Amino acid sequence: MSASGGTKAIVAALGANLAIAASKFVAFAFSGSSSMLAEGVHSLADSGNQALLLVGGKKAQREATPQHPFGYGRERYIYAFLVSIVLFSVGGMFALYEGYEKVKHPHEIDHWYWPVGVLVFAIIAEGFSFRTAIKESNTLRGTQSWKEFVRRAKAPELPVVLLEDFGALVGLALALGGVGLALATGDGVWDGIGTLCIGALLILIALVLAVETKSLLLGEAAGVEEVRKIEAAVVDGDTVTGIIHMRTLHLGPEELLVAAKIAVRHDDTATEIATAIDAAEARIRTAVPIARVIYLEPDIYSDAEAAKGPDREATPGGPTPTLDH
Repeated sequence: MSASGGTKAIVAALGANLAIAASKFVAFAFSGSSSMLAEGVHSLADSGNQALLLVGGKKAQREATPQHPFGYGRERYIYAFLVSIVLFSVGGMFALYEGYEKVKHPHEIDHWYWPVGVLVFAIIAEGFSFRTAIKESNTLRGTQSWKEFVRRAKAPELPVVLLEDFGALVGLALALGGVGLALATGDGVWDGIGTLCIGALLILIALVLAVETKSLLLGEAAGVEEVRKIEAAVVDGDTVTGIIHMRTLHLGPEELLVAAKIAVRHDDTATEIATAIDAAEARIRTAVPIARVIYLEPDIYSDAEAAKGPDREATPGGPTPTLDH
């Protein structure tokens, strides 16, 4: 996994969530706070999510087989999508149910120091986990905003952990607010309202994760910068005079497929074209190391066809259309 960073963030989040889940369930047992129960289930669901990400990363490392000739890199996308489902169903829906029950049947919080103490401890632990995820993400994020990083990242682990940890911190603040208001007013309804807010937050995060990982599962092209590097690497100005059209596809976070129809001169020999293709593939791999599967098809460029415009399906066709991101 680019994962060295992704794995470190996952392990940090897993350790924090297991400790926090245990403390929340203890606090619930002593206080009866529904916010504590919802937060305990939330942390338990998060722990399961991190375990799923680790399993997905392990399975993605399997060698390619005749049945799966491009390998198992997309396992990481599948398990990240499962995380969004677990977060939605186990975390969000349970919190909404528990919050509804507490609003409908409120009761005072007993032993207030248990939930307050656990929430403070949980905020510290989640803050450490969130800090680790931010630190590891910054090495990959570059100049992108956080929104762009979550939307465009091809490795799903860090965006998942970032959103989970962010949601956990906001959820803890909501739980602390609900418990505090319940204690201040003596009305347990506030505890239920805090729980409902936690459920709504978890469902929102789950939907964002589901949308982004669905896009990865369907198959995303290389980023704009990678496409530009590949285009520049293909053309040598001698034998390969241009790109007629090109497709890229992520087979996994660190494996890219490149397929292109390249323009060659009509009087080039087969040997010259084969040599030029080998050289172009080497240049592509140097420019974009994750481009591991490359198919280049030579063709005679047609000025007449090119004049018709950027027809992606034309053979031989016009120029490669510009990516719109």
